[in-house]
Amino acid sequence: MNDLENVAKRLFWWKTPAEALADQTRFLAQVMTYGLIEDLTVVRRHFPEGALRQVLADPPAGVFDPRSWAYWHVVFGLKPPAELPKRRLG
Repeated sequence: MNDLENVAKRLFWWKTPAEALADQTRFLAQVMTYGLIEDLTVVRRHFPEGALRQVLADPPAGVFDPRSWAYWHVVFGLKPPAELPKRRLG
């Protein structure tokens, strides 16, 4: 198992690493919200900064918490974040 699969296994305990990595946006959002610094180091070796920025531009609903949402906007020097994306029911 490679280092990226190890991150997927730890952060997506309910999926296989392959399933977790198949949805790049959700995988990166999960790492950006719940990942350890070691996880982020691995992700930054495999993905360009633009991929992380794209997650903020079109995030999956229900993944980010207010703290991580604000943090990543500051990290990338983006304007104050808009409201967190919300899940829509029915």
